[in-house]
Order: sequence, then C-alpha cells, then structure tokens
Amino acid sequence: MDLFDWQAISISEDATIRDALTVLDQQAMQIVLVVSSQRQLCGTVTDGDIRRGLLRGESLDSPISKVANSKPTAGYESETEMVWHQHMKRRSLRHLPILNGQDQVIGLYYRKTQITPRRKNPVVLMLGGLGMRLRPLTETVPKPMLPVGNQPILETIVKHIADQGFTEFYFCINYLGEKIRQYFGDGKQWGIHITYIEETKPMGTAGALSLLPDLPDLPLIVMNGDLLTKVDFRSLLDFHAEHENCVTTCVREYSHQVPYGVIEMQGPYINQLVEKPVYRYFVNAGIYCLSPEVLLKIPKDSFYDMPTLVDALIDEDQKTGGFPLTEYWMDIGHIPDYEQAQADYEVYFK
Repeated sequence: MDLFDWQAISISEDATIRDALTVLDQQAMQIVLVVSSQRQLCGTVTDGDIRRGLLRGESLDSPISKVANSKPTAGYESETEMVWHQHMKRRSLRHLPILNGQDQVIGLYYRKTQITPRRKNPVVLMLGGLGMRLRPLTETVPKPMLPVGNQPILETIVKHIADQGFTEFYFCINYLGEKIRQYFGDGKQWGIHITYIEETKPMGTAGALSLLPDLPDLPLIVMNGDLLTKVDFRSLLDFHAEHENCVTTCVREYSHQVPYGVIEMQGPYINQLVEKPVYRYFVNAGIYCLSPEVLLKIPKDSFYDMPTLVDALIDEDQKTGGFPLTEYWMDIGHIPDYEQAQADYEVYFK
C-alpha cells in the first residue's frame, strides 16, 4: 500500500494558520496534519476549517489550534485498506491519517482516483482591460496573455478552472482581444467551450455581463483575468448555495501595521496608546459568484462596476456574502506583482 509522506503535509502544534496555508498551497493535498514532537496526531486542518475560522474573526497569524479539528478520524497500519475505506465512507472523508501501534503518524491514505463531476455553471472571465500599470509589457500583448512560467496567465487560469469540472466559458474581450481569440479559439484544446463577448467600449467589471446572450439557469462565476490563483471554485459555489446569497464576493485578508504608536484621545485626554498596531481587513479579491437574477439589475450597454452592483444589493437588504480565500492568490497589477508571480509559479503551479 502507498501512503503519502506525512512530513510533507505536517505542521507543529505551535504553527499558525498562515503556516497551514503555505502547506495547503504547496502540497495540494487539501489537508494538513498537526503533529507533536513525538509524532502524535494532534489534529487536522482543511481549507474549510480555515475559512470558517477567518469568518469567526481569526487572523492568519492566529495559532493553528483555533481552527484545527482536534478529534480527527484516523486509521491504523494494522488494519486493511478495506477498513480504511470504510472509515472514509462512513464519514465522507477524502483523507485518512494512518497511525502505528504507538499512535504515531506514519502516513496519509487518500483516494488516488477521483472522478471530477462536470459543473454546468458558466464561468465569465473579464479580459478587456488596458493593462496600463504593466506598460511597456502590455503595449502589444493583452495582460491576460503575458507569460508566467511556460504559458500565458490566462491559460493557467483556464486549466485550473477546467480541472474542477467547468466547461462553459465566456471571454469578455476588448483591448487586443483578437490575440486572445486567436490563441484559445473555441476552447476545444482544453476540453471547454468558449463564447466571446466583445466590448466596443470599457464597461467595467460588471457591465459586460449585460451582453451575455442568455440569462443562465445556474449561478455563475465571474473573475478578473489578471489573477493567478488556486481557488477552489466548487467550494465557492457550495458556500454561495449554503448561505443563500445573491452575490458572494471572494475576499482576502490584508494586514497593515502602523509604524508609530497610535493614540486614542477623548478631548484633550489620552484614553489609550497602542504601539505599532496591526489592523486587519478583508479586501476584494476580484472573484464573484452571482445568482442569475442579479444580472437583471445590471444596466444595458453601460459602464458598471461590480462594487457598485454589490453596494446596490446591500442597500436592498439582499444577501451578499464574503468567501475568505485560503488558497494562493496574486493580483498581477504592477510590474513587481508580475515578477513575484514568475517566482511563485514554480512553487504553486508546477
């Protein structure tokens, strides 16, 4: 029997949520084992555990104990694979830590062959931007076609989404859009179908949705075409449905440290002095899940941004959710971002 190397997916008890995310991204096994110095299994962590923790108010620097499952199911090396399968089936698990007779971790058992079900939800990629902040690189090449690693950014995006079972794509193109069309064609090479939406003028991050030929039957994914990410779009759809949102916006934790002591005052008196505080926020990650009826609220043939749409829905007391990203994410907006993406590609996408 083949077991995955437990050390490659393990972290110590004093690790942080950020440490777990690094292992999740680099190893792509969808689980992290929390292991003591004596190799005892202290817990397991998945991206869902982390996401729930972030929504509760935990930060990426919180101890891993705040989100770990402290009573995970495990198998033993003395058991047969059939028994391991039974453990996993009863609890709908994809992974099973395996322990020896001394309750020490010796490996991870997982389902190697898993059929990815087809997802009929449309995926809309916004690809019409001018890429001004990346000049001169984008003077003759549209930003989504800039190479990262051994292929264009957009090809990495398409492959990642297609691998999750999505096949129906809409490419919203404008600036140098013909180069995108020439490269991708109808999408058959990637096992997908591409419909092109041509913007004759800038329409914002939501305006182009008014040009879709038909109102979809299912929630759709909308994503900016300059993002390098390993987001699990299936989890996003499940989250959207579970919370009955009309729009779910992917969010990313952003922290900012003030380099001075911050003083809180009331009138002429000091209430509190906090030395170099760190403030944490959720920022918009440029990925959305929209229920079909939301598209009816977008004005036809007009410039309209996604934040404007979300604000309008909030004003109407519609359910608008935030989906914390736990996977790798990079917004390639400036030259330093592009250079960092080149380095990250070898770590996260090879």
